[in-house]
Amino acid sequence: MSVARGAYTPRPMLPPGVLRLDTPPARLRAIAFIEGLSYLVLLGVAMPLKYLAGMPMAVRVVGSLHGLLFVLLMLAIAEGWLRRGKSFGWAVRLGVLSLIPLGTFFADRELAADDEAFRSGSGGGSASG
Repeated sequence: MSVARGAYTPRPMLPPGVLRLDTPPARLRAIAFIEGLSYLVLLGVAMPLKYLAGMPMAVRVVGSLHGLLFVLLMLAIAEGWLRRGKSFGWAVRLGVLSLIPLGTFFADRELAADDEAFRSGSGGGSASG
């Protein structure tokens, strides 16, 4: 089967490697991405369902899941700070970004580079982080 010139080629919906779990930085990146998605679902779907459609269970379910993911994200950030030598400022910055809608997505490029550095053997443990 030949592909016509100019034919549409779908692009992946997720950034490459975002859901890898095989290294500590990859786990941090995956948790940050999923936590960011859960925050958007909480704010953009569950909250309107609660207040506009009278369905408080949506916030209870999505909020509980988001809370679990938030705790996992904080643990993954703490691991980066305490075990991998990342700076305290790095940990605080990621923690603050997790409180802002879309914030964890802004950190994705840095988290991907950190994972690549870890994989290449340089460890990705820069103090400036």
